[in-house]
Amino acid sequence: MLTQLILFSGFAGITVFIGGILANYFNQRVNETPLKQEIIHTLMSFGSGIMLSALALVLIPKGMEVLELLPIVFSFLLGAILFMLIDQYLAKKGGKTATVLAMLMDFIPESIALGAVFAIEPDMAILLAVFIGLQNLPEAFNSFRDLIQSGFTVNKTLTMFFFLSFIGIIGALIGHYVLSDYPALTAHLMIFASGGILYLLIQDIIPESKLNKNYLTSLGAILGFLVGIIGDKIV
Repeated sequence: MLTQLILFSGFAGITVFIGGILANYFNQRVNETPLKQEIIHTLMSFGSGIMLSALALVLIPKGMEVLELLPIVFSFLLGAILFMLIDQYLAKKGGKTATVLAMLMDFIPESIALGAVFAIEPDMAILLAVFIGLQNLPEAFNSFRDLIQSGFTVNKTLTMFFFLSFIGIIGALIGHYVLSDYPALTAHLMIFASGGILYLLIQDIIPESKLNKNYLTSLGAILGFLVGIIGDKIV
């Protein structure tokens, strides 16, 4: 069972590294054209849709099943306010790391949930791992580009993404062996992450995914949310 958990969570995490590799290849091999910008912004929009589906279909519903109203409000606002402060700090430093923060805010609690669910419903955990892996791919693609624009080197960014890939395994093991007996704490983590993700999406990621006089890129968000609906329905 432990081997299966490591494999599933490892798949969910390795797409972070794969997304970085694909982004690097795209940067080097595809010439700067309007089409390239449309593809980039569509992928950003697609990732936004998947993140929205993650908090709307997974993180918030699972948290609401366990917590009462006041704890939900507290954790949600705490996540939003904390990440607003972090975003303000990073903006003063001139970095573009909102997509990285959003990816981690998404990835960590879902990985912990994956580990907790695995002990009870292994089949659901398998599909949840696939869902997490699919949303990590476009998020990592966009995060790689943002980090490169912020001054990170390709090697440094890919190395960081490689090690970030293992967060899924660590989170799943924590969820499986530590937090599976504390559903309220796991629920607080999910609601907290939802508040932070929603702030980052509205403040930074969604506005940057828009292209002037281009309306098709917005369909990327619709397709991303649809992926979440399909994954949630299958689970």
